[in-house]
Amino acid sequence: MIYLDNNATTAVDPLVREAMLPYLGEAYGNPSSMHRFGQESRQAVEQARHQVAGLLGCDVRELLFTSCGTESNNAAIHGVLAIRSPRMTIITSSVEHSSVREPLQALVKSGYRVIEIPVDLRGHLDMAALDTALGDPDLALVSIMWANNETGVVFDVAAIGGKCRAAGVPLHVDAVQAAGKLSMAVRDLPVDLLSVSGHKFHGPKGVGALYVRRSVRWQPWLRGGPQERDRRGGTENVAGIVGLGKAAELAREALADDRSWQRVAILRDRLESELIAKISDAHVNGDPNHRLVNTTNIGFAGLEAEAILLLLSERDVCASAGAACSSGSLAPSHVLRAMRLPERVAHGAIRFSLSRRTTDADIDGALAIVPGVIDRLRATLPV
Repeated sequence: MIYLDNNATTAVDPLVREAMLPYLGEAYGNPSSMHRFGQESRQAVEQARHQVAGLLGCDVRELLFTSCGTESNNAAIHGVLAIRSPRMTIITSSVEHSSVREPLQALVKSGYRVIEIPVDLRGHLDMAALDTALGDPDLALVSIMWANNETGVVFDVAAIGGKCRAAGVPLHVDAVQAAGKLSMAVRDLPVDLLSVSGHKFHGPKGVGALYVRRSVRWQPWLRGGPQERDRRGGTENVAGIVGLGKAAELAREALADDRSWQRVAILRDRLESELIAKISDAHVNGDPNHRLVNTTNIGFAGLEAEAILLLLSERDVCASAGAACSSGSLAPSHVLRAMRLPERVAHGAIRFSLSRRTTDADIDGALAIVPGVIDRLRATLPV
């Protein structure tokens, strides 16, 4: 199998799996229990908190564990709005993940006003439009992603945060795709809340984290116990949290080794350049100079992405038409529509996303298969 869908999920690192195993077996104590057995689990949770804080560059007291990136995003949004009432305006971008878009759409039905900042043809945020929106006197929150999950385009979080700080409005950043791929020191950035998810950087599914700056007024979203210093009720997923911590430690080590992600970038660029050279009417979507090093989004004009993916899957190549959460739709993604790509390009857009585990052989295999798939479809199923 050639797996090039790492923005959807990544393989659990063997060292992460090894760290988790005791807490799926004999070390099953509840970390809220006062006895020694429970406190061994408590110590494991707190060690993981230090590991995640090390990756994000923040204080351990500013981190709480969640079940996933979606919960982290929802908790950030609802927790701020509960405090900022009666302010009823929220700023976001037109290319956010569904775990931000859908909660905001639901809030509109409750009377909130959501301003979507557009992006340009390369996927960059319209900073002038952001400046205008920040003048709204009813503004409660800004929620904008760090890196786009479909195109890999990276937003200037420091500049966005500086504008929010000047306007006196809290900024939440969805860093689910950025964490583990970009070096970050959140303590030094004008960011108030930030979401991550373990399975995006070789950790387990079902665990995430939310950073909440100590100075930010925020109300817990999930209640039902004193866990996470009264910020997130519910017995902790100790095995998952331990896995998240180990994955964060490994990701931090990889970021410190320039060769690790440079190798991924070289593989990504080779895949992209050779596909563009071999296949006519193929287009890179998004800014090639300001994106995650593991991601390329290529539009094969005149085709449907679903047909491409089915044939690739038959040849054991895994890729994506966009966010895994949005699969099943024949329409181009909202991200590509927001970028105002030509329909004939957007319909045939495929995302190839690599990881630290991707090999030269994977890229060789993809390059041997993808052009033939496109040629076959263009000969039989043109749009």
